[in-house]
Amino acid sequence: MSTLPVIAAVDGSDDSLRALDWALDAARGRGAPLRVVHVWQYAAAWTPPGVQVAGPPDQEQDAVLDQVRTYLEGRADRPVMEYLGLRGAPAAVLPELGSTAQLLVLGSRGRGGFASLLLGSNGMAAARDARCPVVVVPRPGREVHGDVPAGPGPRVVVGLHVDSPDETTLAFAFAEAALRQARLQVVAAYPWPAQTWASPGELAPPVVDQDAIENETRILTDSLLAPHSKNHPDVRTEPYVAPGDAAGHLVAASKDADLVVVGRHRRRLLSPARLLGSVTQAVLLHAASPIAVVPPRAWEE
Repeated sequence: MSTLPVIAAVDGSDDSLRALDWALDAARGRGAPLRVVHVWQYAAAWTPPGVQVAGPPDQEQDAVLDQVRTYLEGRADRPVMEYLGLRGAPAAVLPELGSTAQLLVLGSRGRGGFASLLLGSNGMAAARDARCPVVVVPRPGREVHGDVPAGPGPRVVVGLHVDSPDETTLAFAFAEAALRQARLQVVAAYPWPAQTWASPGELAPPVVDQDAIENETRILTDSLLAPHSKNHPDVRTEPYVAPGDAAGHLVAASKDADLVVVGRHRRRLLSPARLLGSVTQAVLLHAASPIAVVPPRAWEE
């Protein structure tokens, strides 16, 4: 059985070349081919009838793919390389590529759109709709606030919601940490202060003990990690249990991390469309490290 490729989406921008470098290392670590894809968006679909426009170039004449070939020329230990030029709207074409890849990698911004945006529409669409994990590589220099203790050395960060754990996201994070020989920092946040409600005329519920909530969260975290640790005994886990906003803790933990792993929102009965979820969106917009968005299993979509 052939190995599914890692796909790097390129458009000639510096952002896409940074993503290409990340994808190159990922493909090499996985023993997978690297497929470099350029989606050429041309104006025919938005041109009034009767107006002549130039069509997309031949694949052999794709200047962006030629740029990539030159950029990678002479690189040692390159994986098997494939180059593919496609036509259409990137926000629609790129997510479709996820069904034929084990990983889709792209930069946080491309050539189009507004330079002030922190994440381009193509990255948002791919993270929301692709059938494989999507890695978004941000521009360097993103500042993060907050302090999550972390020691030196390679580190993968993953978010864990103990009330509704995403086993697919945890499995991906453990596998990625194993590939990188990195430790896995698991961020498990619990809401605080706790919200308590009483109907008029009823006695107020007892005061919630924060220590008890934190201890219960820690116990649940350890139990949820146990089967994954058994599958990856060489991966050292570092649970980080703290009160407050999960997105804020994950963004803070992204400083100097190799990768932050988050899950894509599962579909709900009243929300049948694919969603990213507020935590995932915040991490995509603000994390300093590359971010992997992991889709749920096919039957959960």
